[in-house]
Amino acid sequence: MRFQAELADNLEFMSELDNFFGQVREIVDAALDGLVPPPENEPTRLYQAIRWSLFGGGKRFRPAMVIATGRVFGADNERLKRAAAAVEMIHTYSLIHDDLPSMDDDDLRRGRATVHRKFDEATAILAGDALQAMAFETIAGDEMLSHELRLGLVAGLSSAAGRMVAGQQLDLEAEGKTVDMESVERIHKGKTGALIEFSVRAGGMIAGTDAADMEALALFGEKLGLLFQITDDILDVTSTSEDLGKTAGKDIASKKATYPDVLGLDAARLMATRIESEAADILRSIPRDTGHLASICRYVASRNS
Repeated sequence: MRFQAELADNLEFMSELDNFFGQVREIVDAALDGLVPPPENEPTRLYQAIRWSLFGGGKRFRPAMVIATGRVFGADNERLKRAAAAVEMIHTYSLIHDDLPSMDDDDLRRGRATVHRKFDEATAILAGDALQAMAFETIAGDEMLSHELRLGLVAGLSSAAGRMVAGQQLDLEAEGKTVDMESVERIHKGKTGALIEFSVRAGGMIAGTDAADMEALALFGEKLGLLFQITDDILDVTSTSEDLGKTAGKDIASKKATYPDVLGLDAARLMATRIESEAADILRSIPRDTGHLASICRYVASRNS
């Protein structure tokens, strides 16, 4: 009976999250479709490449964190959607550039050909450049938000994007080297964690969250980014390319600095469980109904199994 109850609970949990991510996709994709020039606009190759990558799948996890956090503090979708779209633009630009031959040299992303394989390397570089510029334009032109808030969001997103790029550089430099835990954390707090942390903070900023809760949200975002990366590293070892939608085993083949590489697979799983618990404790310190954020954290951790 206990097993059946747990199974029913898990099914309900996943159904609710699937519905939420589906809502986010509809909101964000509609916003992106209106913000990005149509594929018939000149230069057509550029906009086709951008749309190939932007609308190629994925859960819209980072936009989901903008929307989920904003909703906890009372912000509606209209105020949140452009910031959420801007975050997805930055994330997609980073994926396009990460996949380039000069970076991770990958052929597969979200189950489809990477942009430089579908089009060409120069177009991929320009598509990433254009998305980065569009992201800041998207926030700067958001008339639903005050000028002061727009400035704060642009500053925060700029900082996160800069940290992401620095993390990518450290990641490239660490390939094939023996690195310690501190180095791995430094890489991934930038490369993965920075944009996830900003996504959480952005939702709070748009909702007008007070300083104490913003501090807690920033710490939660940091933990969530760490959890996301640990489980991503684990999946690279344990999943297939078909399941991941990208090349499995790529980190091992490229001798990347990862948590399973430094800690071992079992210890990495234990670390993920500990980080999830710490994130849940932070959420409990916020005097709001943060159950939905806790569910998303649980979802990220569940990828560890």
